Amino acid sequence: MARPVVGIIGNTDLLNGTYPAFTGGQMNAEAISDVSGCLPLLIPAHPRFVSTEELMTVCDGFLFTGGRPNVHPEEYGEPETEAHGAFDRCRDAVTLPLIRACVEAGQPFLGICRGFQEVNVAMGGTLYPEIRDLPGRMNHRMPPEGTIEEKFALRHIVRLAKGGKFAQVFGADEVMTNTLHGQGIKQPGKRIVVEGYAPDGTPEAIYVEGAKGFTMAVQWHPEWRAGEDPVSRPLFEAFGAAVREFAAERRAQA
Repeated sequence: MARPVVGIIGNTDLLNGTYPAFTGGQMNAEAISDVSGCLPLLIPAHPRFVSTEELMTVCDGFLFTGGRPNVHPEEYGEPETEAHGAFDRCRDAVTLPLIRACVEAGQPFLGICRGFQEVNVAMGGTLYPEIRDLPGRMNHRMPPEGTIEEKFALRHIVRLAKGGKFAQVFGADEVMTNTLHGQGIKQPGKRIVVEGYAPDGTPEAIYVEGAKGFTMAVQWHPEWRAGEDPVSRPLFEAFGAAVREFAAERRAQA
């Protein structure tokens, strides 16, 4: 039997600074295929080419990946400033309505870094443009120098709500994670439950309250060595199980 399909929401990019492309990190596909046990399908995040309805028909679940461009502040009612950095308005136009539709339909998704922030914004939340500029906050950004192993190295703990959804998945109330983000949650959106925090109080793990499907999202990058890491692996396994369950229910109703 064919594996269920997970649409991987990628980014708009310029290869070599000149060639327009839709891109997605190889490690995202590896995590979905090798750990979640699903078929990874890279989605061009542009409303000219895809619609919410088409995506939800073709895919059984979605991975909202990280990405250098940020969610545009107009999406949460704030003016654009230099601190907000680069944007990808086409991706915003695809992901935000898709997240809301998945919540209502019970279709599973997993959010990572920018995807984590998209889930919050889609549900009416807001973001800080630069976490490291806030009093008492640490620098959560990716180290500018070093190997990829050094950039994705574990850097801080995340404390989880005891007995919560994330603690159940990880089998622990505290986990070690990497950190490669500049922005973060300012105000949680409606129905957004924050279950994990970095030591400086930055939200790191959320889900949508009352949603029928899997709606977990994390601020770190669990796709890095997902098959080996004791935190990443159970997260992608749990997501894969939710996608298979959704796909099986949909086939039974067809």
